[in-house]
Amino acid sequence: MAPAVCGTLLGLALYAGSLCATFLYHDYCVIGAGPAGLQAAYFLQRAGRDYIVFERSHSPGSFFALYPRHRKLISINKQYTGKSNSEFNLRHDWNSLLSHDRRLLFRRYSRDFFPNADAMVRYLEDFASLLKLQVQYNTAIIHVTLEKNEQAWNGHYFILTDQDRKNYKCSCLLVAAGMWVPNVVNFPGSEYVEGYETVSINPEDFAGQTVLILGRGNSAFETAENILGVTNFIHMVSRSRVRLSWATHYVGDLRAINNGLLDTYQLKSLDGLLEGDLEDLAIVKDKKGKLHITLRFYLENRNVSAGIDSITLPQDELDNFATRAPYDRVIRCLGWKFDFSVYNRSLRMMPGKGNIKKYPQIKPSYESRGTRGLFVLGTASHSVDFRKSAGGFIHGFRYTTRAVHRLLENRHHGVPWPSAVYPITQLTNSIIKRVNEASGLYQMFSVLADIILLRENATAFEYLEEYPTGILAELEMQTGRKARSGLFVIIMEYGRNFSGADKDVFYYNRAVGEAQHAWQSNFLHPVIYYYKHLPTEREMRLRPPDWPLPRPDAIHHIVEDFLTDWTAPNAHILPLRRFLENCLSTDLRNFFAELCFLFAFTHQKLPPSCQQGYMRMQGLVGSQELQHHAVQAGLLQDYTHTDFLGDRPPDSHDGSQERLMRDQGIAVRPLQHLVNAKDEL
Repeated sequence: MAPAVCGTLLGLALYAGSLCATFLYHDYCVIGAGPAGLQAAYFLQRAGRDYIVFERSHSPGSFFALYPRHRKLISINKQYTGKSNSEFNLRHDWNSLLSHDRRLLFRRYSRDFFPNADAMVRYLEDFASLLKLQVQYNTAIIHVTLEKNEQAWNGHYFILTDQDRKNYKCSCLLVAAGMWVPNVVNFPGSEYVEGYETVSINPEDFAGQTVLILGRGNSAFETAENILGVTNFIHMVSRSRVRLSWATHYVGDLRAINNGLLDTYQLKSLDGLLEGDLEDLAIVKDKKGKLHITLRFYLENRNVSAGIDSITLPQDELDNFATRAPYDRVIRCLGWKFDFSVYNRSLRMMPGKGNIKKYPQIKPSYESRGTRGLFVLGTASHSVDFRKSAGGFIHGFRYTTRAVHRLLENRHHGVPWPSAVYPITQLTNSIIKRVNEASGLYQMFSVLADIILLRENATAFEYLEEYPTGILAELEMQTGRKARSGLFVIIMEYGRNFSGADKDVFYYNRAVGEAQHAWQSNFLHPVIYYYKHLPTEREMRLRPPDWPLPRPDAIHHIVEDFLTDWTAPNAHILPLRRFLENCLSTDLRNFFAELCFLFAFTHQKLPPSCQQGYMRMQGLVGSQELQHHAVQAGLLQDYTHTDFLGDRPPDSHDGSQERLMRDQGIAVRPLQHLVNAKDEL
């Protein structure tokens, strides 16, 4: 009987048995107690929700108990940054999960820059136990199906069955099972190939041997690095060329810690890299146990069992064929894929297409495209930002998991997306603070964004943190917040032509330092989009290629900074403030009089008279001395006192913001005329 038919019959049998079974109900079921599952459990527990986490192993993080095989993680664990800000420090801590418990920072578990995987296992065990998360161990979910019910949150319940035929029912399913099924390519002779998951990790077992590695990711180079010093030579073959993470700015590509083979290849020390489609290969074993590489079409209509002498090899026709030397071992290191086998057809859990076919199809909200109420978290959710951002890794999906939790809180419990409301005068400061500290924006660049919703007449604004950009058009429905008077979207971006496997990212004059050229910045930098109205679904679909968002009404790039410290008054803050003022047609200067400016240096709270300008949305009234400073700095034209104030009393205004700014002498000058802008800040 065909495996697919067997699988279908098994699913039907399990479902039929479940109809008369007793169900253990929870509002939320989480499959997998790896980093993503534990992170989801933490947020559910903090919110007081009814949930359970199912883990097939006896402890959390079972994947890390086995992999990477050579035990060195490639997620950085930076002990020191020179900063005490905990949010900023998470930018350089790629292993910690989010929690309120300061004991659960990964640097307390390892001091290694690239930690041992055993430290991650200990960390996850403590995360689950110290926070008292509801994890049910030794429970392998082997089948998931739907039960239609109009009373359920999403119009159906999820029915889960474990290895002991025990059944569970939940209203919302969070799949955090990771990617653990090895990618296997079948070709003639593939039975002679050893898998990454089982091959020896003892270098002495490879002494004096010739090895071929299939694959070109970190697991392939990790394997090569382990045996580089003891083999005759190592060849590595893959369909795609090497992608170096420092060129692509994608952390899943080849990391420098594993790329010793590139040195020995380029320095002609016998090792080498080849490109070719693995499905076109074939392996033939000779009488001495040596493995010969040939091509599949040579084996057509040939009797492989008759022996190698009857088989044509490429070198018989091309005597300098690259892989003409026989190999002692061939090792498969092709990564992992999602396990679709446990999900009934009713869930329509389908694989993606093209280079994301190893992931399940999900929306930018991380909800399954086939089933409402089913969300995919962690590594398996990486199809949203594959080869773009960090959503497949702990330092990325800890934030996307929090975003999913906030979406669920609003959908099922009426809890709006967390926000804070500030007076408009705090707009510049709020943006500067976030772009200099926020780790979620920094790690999930172009994927998560801060949203600023303007209140009527732009007198105040509402600040939402780390919202998924892919569902910007759904913001009001997904967050419970209203965007009636325009909005700003703050994200981080690399230069659009800077990243790529074929890019020279070390070319001379690669950095941009002048604020007027900020739009040409190559390195990661903040970008602010301004929309007068919330973009529509159609506008999101028709956005330009490689743009994370539709074309805005205005856009501002904060120039890249070598120290990623966007606090320079002239280069960073002043251009941002002028951009915001142009969008809002208002004055956002912190001080409206020289006396108030000086008063702020010695007092924590300004007197009411200094705040009246804010309340009236009034521009700079100023004194002759302050005007003189501004003229000397080239910020104002040399108006006379009569032209500056005229005969109107200071408190009167005609309601025209444009007239007000003109009458008060606020002129926007080109950046090149700024010699000293301290009086304008």
